[in-house]
Amino acid sequence: MKTDVAGPPASSHDHTFGQDRKRPGEVRTLIVVVLTAVTMAVEIAAGIAYGSMALLADGLHMASHAVALGISMFAYVYARRHARDERFSFGTGKVNSLGGFSGAILLALFALVMAWESVERLIAPVSIQFDQAIVVAVLGLIVNGVSVFILSHKGEVGHHDQEHGRSHGHKHDLNLRAAYLHVLADALTSLLAIGALLAGKYFGLFWLDPVMGIVGAILVARWSVGLLVTTARVLLDHQGPLELRDEIREALEKEGQTSVADLHLWLIGPGIYSLAVTIVAADPKPADHYRRLLLREHGLLHATIEVVRG
Repeated sequence: MKTDVAGPPASSHDHTFGQDRKRPGEVRTLIVVVLTAVTMAVEIAAGIAYGSMALLADGLHMASHAVALGISMFAYVYARRHARDERFSFGTGKVNSLGGFSGAILLALFALVMAWESVERLIAPVSIQFDQAIVVAVLGLIVNGVSVFILSHKGEVGHHDQEHGRSHGHKHDLNLRAAYLHVLADALTSLLAIGALLAGKYFGLFWLDPVMGIVGAILVARWSVGLLVTTARVLLDHQGPLELRDEIREALEKEGQTSVADLHLWLIGPGIYSLAVTIVAADPKPADHYRRLLLREHGLLHATIEVVRG
């Protein structure tokens, strides 16, 4: 005969999981949004006033990133303001990943546009005003360099995603990472452009400008794919890392004649996991007993535990 031991009623749980608090990445993203928007406005105004297509094009390019950064900012604000909305079963933590996913799609589109324009210029080269273009590229590099510095922070922006271990990108703010990759892509574009423009001006290597555009597009596309895979796993409730699942299983089975029959672990926010587990025990104890066996450092802020006599 099966005996289920239920935990505390769901109504006693706080399902905000800390999403009602302002995240560090939100403040830094806001600073970068303002910085990008101001630079965009100056470049567009100067391009129109002085008839410079280079300035106007770079200003419109900055506008595309301002939109992407604006999406990241909106995700932070929305998640915080709706954290206590009961319509969200596990809080608004996944809004963070949704913002990152949207940013990754925009990155992919940006890479496609870069590649298309570069191939067009390889086939049909255009005249380049080197001095003016170099000034614009340097200005863009400075602005984006400052933005990269503001957004980069150890422990929040993940650079590598691994399937195993707790040193993977799932503990990072994926929304912040999307914003970071956007300004990093812009900085890379400016850096490659400066190198190509200098080579064209002083050595006549005009073809290097579109080639560097293609190289930049490939790198940005790789970042985009990595971010899409990471955020999609969160949005699709991909199982948590094997190492963490093994640690949980070991903690629950350390008592004799107790085994874990079913275990589901998934992310519901940056570094926040939800757990649903079925335990088979010869001498079942209350669910709270097993809940206390789980370490706080596992990041488990929500656990549904079913205990079956067996």
